[in-house]
Amino acid sequence: MIEIIPNFHPIFVHFTIALFTTSFLLFLAGSSLHSHQWSETMLKAAHVNLWIGAIFTIFTLLAGWDAYNTVSHDGPSHAAMTDHRNWALVTAAVWAILAFWSLKYHRKIARVSIPFLALLFVAWGLLMTTGYKGGEIVYRYGLGVMAMPLVVEDGSHGSHPHDGMEEPIQHPMPDSVAEEEAKSDKQTPEGAMPTDNNENAKGGPSHHDSVSHEH
Repeated sequence: MIEIIPNFHPIFVHFTIALFTTSFLLFLAGSSLHSHQWSETMLKAAHVNLWIGAIFTIFTLLAGWDAYNTVSHDGPSHAAMTDHRNWALVTAAVWAILAFWSLKYHRKIARVSIPFLALLFVAWGLLMTTGYKGGEIVYRYGLGVMAMPLVVEDGSHGSHPHDGMEEPIQHPMPDSVAEEEAKSDKQTPEGAMPTDNNENAKGGPSHHDSVSHEH
């Protein structure tokens, strides 16, 4: 098994989606332009994509079933996986009907029938819904992901700098420091400098003389 993926389902499923979607679009184009010289060619390509997509779907289902039974998950993600599995089985069944229908009648009927196109729309809608639910179990629940990036909240930006520019981190002033500064401002006359005794009592230079900071 390739190290970066837990199973081969993510590979096969992209062929299934791409081939069925291409077939769907070619059937629509070929049926809409039935009097065009490219109509017959587009319909032939649509049938071929449908058949190849059906073959890849067998491997997609097998790999998906393996993922369903082997990928580590918790309760909520298990419910999402089961929902995705159920949609996938229904979707595969509808596309299988279309593939057998196409194999049986593609030589006898030059034009695509209305019932076939209607079922094709249903199948493509199911395909998109199943794909969305499959994406959810990865991007919402993190299933099959080897490692997640560590996001550190800094209190202001919330993530990371962009465009190669570092953003200054704004730290809120602790209440104790704010109270100490307010008390010091009240005790020091306006225009007067802090005394050496005050500095020595604090163990060094005053906070304002030694530290420059932004709030």
